[in-house]
Amino acid sequence: MLFALLFLPLTHHALRIAVFMRKGYIQVYTGNCKGKTTAALGLALRAAGAGLRVFIAQFIKKRRCSEHKALERFDDLITVKQYGTGFLKGKRPKAAVDSARKGLEEVREVIQSGEYDVVILDEVNVATHNNLFSVEELLGLLDEKPVPVELVLTGRHADARVIRKADLVTEMLEIKHYAKKGVKARQGIEW
Repeated sequence: MLFALLFLPLTHHALRIAVFMRKGYIQVYTGNCKGKTTAALGLALRAAGAGLRVFIAQFIKKRRCSEHKALERFDDLITVKQYGTGFLKGKRPKAAVDSARKGLEEVREVIQSGEYDVVILDEVNVATHNNLFSVEELLGLLDEKPVPVELVLTGRHADARVIRKADLVTEMLEIKHYAKKGVKARQGIEW
């Protein structure tokens, strides 16, 4: 098969086959400052630019933001699904638990499908921190990850076991933030 690839034109399918011959890693973007989802979306954009297929599962969130409008331009390569009821603010409503659990099961199927090269679990660390599903269930999902799939987990409060399991961990650390001067979240920048 590899020999045959040398003589094929570099079509999308041939590129995906070549990419699947590589190892995918587990990345975690965590910390108490902004930029975790933004970093993951940047990676999604880069992956799509290389012809890779990306699945983004957004836990907690239910609001349609500017990034959704932009990502629609790449709907042949990037799929976004939301599994949330909105920010929890210390609560754990049954609807939020049900939505997150449904998302976890769908993500398990997506990861195993072979249809996606990169799978992003946005705010999954917040989902486990708020007991929408357990860290053990998330770790089980990580254990089931096929070798070529790149998996990205975002959100504050990444569990120490998830951090140990990851191949790359980035912590967003606040040095200075304009919100402390009263600047409100702005469309196109924060949402």
